[in-house]
Amino acid sequence: MKPDWTLESLQQFHKNSIVHHLGIELTELGDGFITARMPVDHRTHQPFGILHGGASVVLAETLGSVASVTQLDDPTRQRAVGLEINANHIRSVKEGWVYGKVTPIHVGRTTHIWDIRITDEAGKLVCISRLTVAVLENK
Repeated sequence: MKPDWTLESLQQFHKNSIVHHLGIELTELGDGFITARMPVDHRTHQPFGILHGGASVVLAETLGSVASVTQLDDPTRQRAVGLEINANHIRSVKEGWVYGKVTPIHVGRTTHIWDIRITDEAGKLVCISRLTVAVLENK
């Protein structure tokens, strides 16, 4: 990830967005990865009282999109938008926190592909996702 970014500056993108409403917090910005956590509670449950798969996808797309923003040559002239996301849900979670970690598969000039792994508090895999992002010029 490019050194111009901090967790605080990246978190500012998400005020008054779904990320803020679901309680997603960026937790670490490292060399080649970003991590975040999301509560498993009334905001992220499905009707059976377990983590909603869509909430996992929001966490995955958030991490991939944020990672793409950190790779832009000029964020004032470019933006990163999701093209495709898939997710395999491995195990359910009833409460606590889930943790996501994004790492690059491909970072090109016009597309980025990200691997996102979401785990529970015990470190067990909950969801694995892949996100493809397009890098566009602002008009």
